[in-house]
Amino acid sequence: MLKIINSILTLVFLCAAVATPVLADTAKNELPNLGDKKQDKNTQFNKPDYWGIALTARRAEIPYATTEKTVTDIVPLLFYRKGRFFWDGIEAGYTFTSFQQWNLSIIGRQRYFDIPSEFQNETRGTGLDTGMRLRYVVNPQFNTDIEVLDDLSGRSYSNIKANYILRRGNWIFWPYAQLTYKTKRFNDFYYGLEFSTPGSDLDLTIGGTIRYHVYNNFYLLSRFSLTQFGGKTRDIVTMDSSIHSEIFAGIAFFDDKTKTTPQYLKAKQFIRVSHGTASPSSLGEIIKFQETSDPFQNKMVSVFYGIPISDTLFGANIPLYFTPGYIHHAKSNVQPSVFSEYVIAVKGFYTIKLPIKLRIGFAEGLSFASKVTYIEQNEMNKNNYRSSKLLNYLDVSVDIELGDLFNAPSLNGLWLGYGIHHRSGIFETSSAFGRIKGGSNYKSFFLQYHW
Repeated sequence: MLKIINSILTLVFLCAAVATPVLADTAKNELPNLGDKKQDKNTQFNKPDYWGIALTARRAEIPYATTEKTVTDIVPLLFYRKGRFFWDGIEAGYTFTSFQQWNLSIIGRQRYFDIPSEFQNETRGTGLDTGMRLRYVVNPQFNTDIEVLDDLSGRSYSNIKANYILRRGNWIFWPYAQLTYKTKRFNDFYYGLEFSTPGSDLDLTIGGTIRYHVYNNFYLLSRFSLTQFGGKTRDIVTMDSSIHSEIFAGIAFFDDKTKTTPQYLKAKQFIRVSHGTASPSSLGEIIKFQETSDPFQNKMVSVFYGIPISDTLFGANIPLYFTPGYIHHAKSNVQPSVFSEYVIAVKGFYTIKLPIKLRIGFAEGLSFASKVTYIEQNEMNKNNYRSSKLLNYLDVSVDIELGDLFNAPSLNGLWLGYGIHHRSGIFETSSAFGRIKGGSNYKSFFLQYHW
C-alpha cells in the first residue's frame, strides 16, 4: 500500500513541478480552455489560474453510537491551478484529457473518519482516496461529475455530483448536490465497523463552499455539507444518527479579486538544494539559538522547485511560490535505510534592503514521508503516540544574494541561506495528521537559484 501511496504522491508533485499553462481555467468550476497562451519573451511565467492558502477549523457530527457527539480539527488548505494540474483544498488532481465539454481527471481527496478524538491517534481511518473524475461542463456556471474512488485498500465508492457557481459582489458561492453509492466492502468497514454488515447503500449529500472577500488578499472561507445516510446504513447498531454534518470555517489568502493583475509575473522560478541535520530541539528553541545537536547526526538532502504565483501580498513586494519538494533521508546508526519524503507548500519571501540584501522566507504546506524518521519516532515514543507519515509542514529561512555580497553580476539570482525544515501535528488538533503533538526539525544550509 505504501508503494501505491508513494507512486500517487510522486505523480501529483511531478505534475505540479512541470505544470504549464496549456489550458486555462478562469474560475473554479469552469471548462478549461485548451488554447495556447502567448508567452511574453521578457518574462518567465504567466500567473496561475488561481492560488490560495487557508487555515480553517472543522467541526463534524459523530454519527456513531458514542458518548462524544462532535469532533473538531484544524485544517490547513492549499489552492492552486495552472494548466491541467489543480490543488483545491482537500483534493488535488490532473486533467489528462479533454474533449469539447468533457474532461477526465485523476484525483486524490482527503476523507474524514469522524470518531471521538481520543481514539483517532490509534484507530486512524481518515485518509486519502484516489480515483477518476469525468466532468461535463454545461456552461461556465454549471457542471456535473461522475467519480469512482478507492481508499487504497480496495474499498470503493462512486459519486454523481452537480456543481453550480454563483457570484454576488464580494461573495462567491459553490453549492452542490451529490449521490454516493458505497460498495459493500466500503460500507461494512467504515460504517458497520466490522460489527455489522449493512452491505452496499446510497447516501445523499448537499453542501457548498462560500468565499467572502474582505480586503486585498484577505478572505473568509467556509465549507459545509449535510449527508442523509441510506436505510441500510442508518439502521445498523453502530450508528446513532441518520444524518452527518460538517462545517469548515476560517481565514484565507487569495488573489485580490478587485484588482486587475498583470498576466505575466516578475517573480522568477527557482530551484533550491539543501543539506540538513536533525535536531531534537523544538522549532522555538532553534529560532532562539537554544537547540541541542542530534548525537546520531541524522541527515537529509532536499530539492525544491518554486513556481511563481504572485508578485505581491497585500500590495507589498512579497513574491509567493507554489513549491513542491523531494527530500532524501540518509542512513545512520539508528536509521537503517534510506527513504523519501514529499512536500507541497506555498512560500513567500520578504527582502530587507540592508547594505547586503537579506531575505526572510516562510512556507506552509503538507509533508508525506514514506517512513518516519528516527528523530520523529523517538519523540512519538516518549509521548506514547502512534506516528503519522502525513504531517503539517513549515519552512523558515533566511538567505543573502551572492551576486550582491561579492558585487558579481554573474552570481545574481543565486542565494545562500539557512533554513529549518519542520514537520508537526499542530498540537493534537488534526485527525488528518494522526492527532499527535510534536514532530521533527532539520537545520539546513542551502543554495537557491532564480532564473
